Amino acid sequence: MRKRKVTYPQPRNKKQPPAVAAPETTYVRPTVVAIDLAAGAGRTDLSLGDRVRIVGTGLYSGEPAVIESLTGGVIPSAMVRTESGRTRRVRTIDLERIAAEG
Repeated sequence: MRKRKVTYPQPRNKKQPPAVAAPETTYVRPTVVAIDLAAGAGRTDLSLGDRVRIVGTGLYSGEPAVIESLTGGVIPSAMVRTESGRTRRVRTIDLERIAAEG
């Protein structure tokens, strides 16, 4: 009969091998949001009752609307009512003035 080789568990304080450097390719997760730094400046040429078009991406994009209220803050925004009667809060940089009809 042969003797079995004795094995001992690794010590808990054993030094780890040096980390392998990751390749230089960067991975961008699909859930990452691009932040528009110009949004903080907002637009100062808008006022209550102006007719605007929502040019940003998202809900009601491209629809004409009327500004019902303007709010300041870190990112200025406006509450708009679309021609279909729906309301939405939109950043002021995502609004484009429409020429007055008449």
